Amino acid sequence: MAVDEGVSGPLKGVRIIEIASLAPGPFCAMMLADMGAEVIRIDRTQASDESPPLDYDKNILNRNRRSVALDLKNSAAVDVILDLCRRADGLIEGFRPGVMERLGLGPSQCMAANEALVYGRITGWGQDGPLAQTAGHDINYIALTGALHATGPAERPVPPLNLVGDFAGGGMLLAFGLVCALFEANRSGKGQIVDAAMIDGAAVNMALTYSMFNAGLWRDRREANLVDGGAPFYRVYKTSDDRFVCVGAIEPKFYFNFIGVLGLSDEALFASPNNPANWPEMIDRLDAIFATRTRAEWEQAFEGAEACFAAVHTLAEAPGAPHNAHRGTFARTDDLVQPSPAPRFSRTPGAINHGPRILGADTRSVLSAWGVSDEEINRLIESGAAVQS
Repeated sequence: MAVDEGVSGPLKGVRIIEIASLAPGPFCAMMLADMGAEVIRIDRTQASDESPPLDYDKNILNRNRRSVALDLKNSAAVDVILDLCRRADGLIEGFRPGVMERLGLGPSQCMAANEALVYGRITGWGQDGPLAQTAGHDINYIALTGALHATGPAERPVPPLNLVGDFAGGGMLLAFGLVCALFEANRSGKGQIVDAAMIDGAAVNMALTYSMFNAGLWRDRREANLVDGGAPFYRVYKTSDDRFVCVGAIEPKFYFNFIGVLGLSDEALFASPNNPANWPEMIDRLDAIFATRTRAEWEQAFEGAEACFAAVHTLAEAPGAPHNAHRGTFARTDDLVQPSPAPRFSRTPGAINHGPRILGADTRSVLSAWGVSDEEINRLIESGAAVQS
């Protein structure tokens, strides 16, 4: 297949089929497409009731891919996908274990069409185990790894959005696994199955926390440890204008710069920062101090202080922060403010080539480009096996 010369990125020339699913699957596909892979999104012929109330053309997770709408319960559509597998390097899906097999699109069927195909699967609980068929979401998966228990105030755990399960431990894990398997397939000529389970990914993200726990440096409760808000020098504080600032002054030099700005260098209470017995009293003092000035005033006070200090920005504020603006951390494309592709490459940078596409917008053009005849495309559309929006 011809490669789009307008596309850049280290994955340019890699071809991926994405069987549309919810958050972690699209996030994985977005990351791959941002890096130049040609990812075609196989959408259902109509929106699912399970989909979040977010328009297709507003969902940033769908950017950089074209949409093909196929009825996966129609054998003609299944045959088309198997044919596409012959031309693809990888496939990603996010259904419960067994669903793709029942559709006729499981690993054995797809890899029979192309033995070099990398078949990526993203689930919450994994492909096996007593919970494999159990319903769940990010909050449930991270609950079993200790990640949820460790997050939030002392009174109760608080979900860290759905970053740990769906994204860091899910979609990003699958993207990493897929690229690893593609790298190996280039050497061996053989594909394999990538089983990316969010429970596994969340556990991997807890590696340092478990290291500290094993060494007796982590107490198994919240707001009692170095990086969970329990330490006064790694915490969020409220300012007089009901906004927030944060400090992460773990190392001694940064800590002493921090208390120096606050005028606390000579106070005995702040002389031994690593004594947890003093932390509650230290936090009370710091709460009172930070409540005396606005966020902007504290930003000015800490400017250049090398104290690991930052203002806490809202979603609306973050894109305009001077550092973010300088680096282009956020982009405005198709009237959408969105995070820019990351990481960055010196020679083959990723890019936002186009925004999210509506369901079935590219059915005809993609199938034609991937070798399906015009006659067959017409038959698929006329029979309802495919939809062109």
